Amino acid sequence: MKEWRYKLDDLPEHVKKSAKGKHDATIYKQTKSYIKPLFKLLKKRQLADEIVQSLEPICSFMAEKEYVKANDVYMELAIGNQPWPIGVTMVGIHARTARERIGSDKIKHILNDEDQRRYVQSVKRLMTLAQQLYPSVPSKMVE
Repeated sequence: MKEWRYKLDDLPEHVKKSAKGKHDATIYKQTKSYIKPLFKLLKKRQLADEIVQSLEPICSFMAEKEYVKANDVYMELAIGNQPWPIGVTMVGIHARTARERIGSDKIKHILNDEDQRRYVQSVKRLMTLAQQLYPSVPSKMVE
């Protein structure tokens, strides 16, 4: 977050006052406020184990500049790999294959909690920023 702030502070004044500059500053402020609950939960050691177990490899991969691998872990955290009920559960007279696994109790609800959604989104923004600040070989970067 500090490096993001420094990056924004180093922008020329005309860029800061432009629409893009104002938008970037707003995104920074929003991300800063969204990620505070994550830091508080980490400090109190009250963050859900599932999230901690996903954030650890994300941070490790980011430190190694393995952005594609970090993004894969992020996607697993954010949306999981459960079958999604997109509306087609019956095909003709036969039930859809694996329909019993689509129940609402089987789907990850990490993005259904507003606070969790916010700090998970902030993690993604920080991943994107890190990729810009510390580029790697193209095969290890997310486009």
